[in-house]
Amino acid sequence: MSTTIQLSRDSVVVLAKTGRLASWRQLESEERRKVEQAHVDLMLSVARNHHLRQMEGFKLIGPQERWERFWIIEFPDIVGAEAWIEAEMAPRYGLHGYYEYYLSRRWGRDHFATWVPNIPAPITVPSDADPNMIPVLEADRNSIVVLQFERMTAAAAALTPQQRHEPEHVEQMQAIAREHGLMRLATYQLIDPQEAWHRAWVIEFPTLAGAEGWIDGETTPPHANHANKIFY
Repeated sequence: MSTTIQLSRDSVVVLAKTGRLASWRQLESEERRKVEQAHVDLMLSVARNHHLRQMEGFKLIGPQERWERFWIIEFPDIVGAEAWIEAEMAPRYGLHGYYEYYLSRRWGRDHFATWVPNIPAPITVPSDADPNMIPVLEADRNSIVVLQFERMTAAAAALTPQQRHEPEHVEQMQAIAREHGLMRLATYQLIDPQEAWHRAWVIEFPTLAGAEGWIDGETTPPHANHANKIFY
C-alpha cells in the first residue's frame, strides 16, 4: 500500500499480544476472583482518568506459544498509554500474564473507511450496565478477523509504487473486499518499528472465505515480493 496515506497523530494506540501463565490457573478460584476484580477496578480508573477512547480484543483461533489474545487500546496521548501498560503489569494480576506491548498510531483511517461496503452497526451498551461487574467473555462467532503484520523489504523502499505494482494490488484487494463483504479494515503504524513488522492490520469478514481470499490476495506476486507478512 502507498506510504502517502495519512498518519493520524491525534491519539496513541497500544497494540498488545497477551496470554495467561500457568500460575494463573493454579490460584484457588476465590483468590483468582479477588485478584481479577481488583485488576478490573484498577483498569477502569485508568480508563476514566486518561479518557480511554477504544478497547477491543481478539481471540486467536490458533493460540501461539505464549500469547492468544490481541488487543487494541486507544488513548488521546502517550501518558494514557503508559498508565495502561503500567497498570496491566502491576501485581498481583500482572504477575500471572504474558505481555507484548507496541505503541502505534492509526494509519489511513479515512482512506480505508471507503473500502468497507457495509459498516456494521456500533455495539450498544445497556444504560444500566455496571462496568465493575466481570461478565463471561465469549468470542463473537459471527465474523472472522485477519490480523496481519507486515514490513516492506529494504529493496522495495527504493522503488516507486508503480514498480511495486501497488495500483494493481489495490484494485485486486478492493475487489476482494466487495466480493466478500468486508466489514472492517483498520491499520496501525508502529511508533517503534520492529525487525519483522511495522504495520498491523485488522481485517474483518463475515465468513472464512473472505479471510482466505484476503490472505491469498496479499500473498500473490508480484506485489507480495516487496513485503514480509505474517497472518493470524
